[in-house]
Amino acid sequence: MSYNVLLIGSGGREHALAWGIASSEKLNRLYTAPGNPGTAELGENAVLDVSDHSAVKDFIEEHHIDLTVVGPEQPLVEGLVDKLEAEGHKVFGPRQQAAMLEGSKEFAKEFMQRHNIPTAAYKAFDQEDFDAAADYIKENNSYPIVLKADGLAGGKGVFIPENEEEAMSFLKELKNSSSLREASSRLVIEEFMTGEEASVFAVCDGESYQVIGNAQDHKRAGEGDTGLNTGGMGAYSPAPVVTKEILEAVEKNIIAPTVNGMKEEGNPYVGFLYCGLMITEEGPKVVEYNCRFGDPECQVIIPRLESDLLEIIVSCLNGNLRETEVELDELYRCCVVLTSGGYPGSYEKGKEIKGLEKAELDTLVFHAGTRSEGTKLLTNGGRVLNVVGSGKTLQAAIDNAYEAIRKIDFDKAYYRGDIGAKGLKHLG
Repeated sequence: MSYNVLLIGSGGREHALAWGIASSEKLNRLYTAPGNPGTAELGENAVLDVSDHSAVKDFIEEHHIDLTVVGPEQPLVEGLVDKLEAEGHKVFGPRQQAAMLEGSKEFAKEFMQRHNIPTAAYKAFDQEDFDAAADYIKENNSYPIVLKADGLAGGKGVFIPENEEEAMSFLKELKNSSSLREASSRLVIEEFMTGEEASVFAVCDGESYQVIGNAQDHKRAGEGDTGLNTGGMGAYSPAPVVTKEILEAVEKNIIAPTVNGMKEEGNPYVGFLYCGLMITEEGPKVVEYNCRFGDPECQVIIPRLESDLLEIIVSCLNGNLRETEVELDELYRCCVVLTSGGYPGSYEKGKEIKGLEKAELDTLVFHAGTRSEGTKLLTNGGRVLNVVGSGKTLQAAIDNAYEAIRKIDFDKAYYRGDIGAKGLKHLG
């Protein structure tokens, strides 16, 4: 059987997913909504408001879509899967209640407590109780500390103050920022965990799971992990910090109890599960869950996948993931994100992008914030392009990514020059 597939999303993650799905012999037609110029080369972009669930349902029925893949978190947390499943459609992604693992930090913390999943100690407060939160921070007088907006904040709702003055300033920002006010209706305060961050990804069918790779992301805007948090400035896979022993501990103590716990509580988890980890001296602990593939981690894991991505997705929807192989190649991948100058603060759009065809000769380039205007390709977001190099060694993958990204140019383009450096330290 061949499938008509609708992919929801428009970023670099969705371009990578579209690239993986488009390589399947089981694909008939691929639609991406709303998509970007990169996904348009792999199928057909659909002009569709994905927040309008009825419009999505109508599109599925009009275009005889066999299955829908939801890329970003917002539609999942808003219950798109529930709506479409209620109409008899097959959708790959967690239902609304299962997606609360990402949709609410407090929900995730309470879930981890119930199922003895290792994570940082925490306390939660209402936005109206920010004075109590301030008193709690002052009484504990332990820094650094982690402040998290409870809801979705586009990767910008986490602050790590180093002292009381910073903590009070960040509290005020969470309370008063128009962009964060809704996400921070509840505030989670966590102990600071010491170690190195990494992420492990699993694909789940509600009953079982299979690990689909690991990676290390680079969140800060500046080199040396300095500056503001972003949606991600680059990633590489596999991450040497995730040793065989660490991975076994993650499966045993985190992924398995998460999948089993969701099933026990009546919220079987179907979709990609992102486990953001801190590798501490006591072992791996959960920093956060995401209810979808990471971005830009997706861009370095999907190219490593030797198994048929569409086949894996279908097996999850049919509940027979256990019988499906999930195999990755032995190569390293390194993704460097090319951003608009000023990101994650204010930046300009509409800059003409040049040199892309030269970069694509030797690397994969996934579009994120781009748009077409006639024959020109223009910037249309903070994170613009994802350049993915591959190699038999991590150093080779890094070198290939940077050699390619230097061929691309637009006004005020910026990228970090140290993506993957942390991994090289582990390799000596």
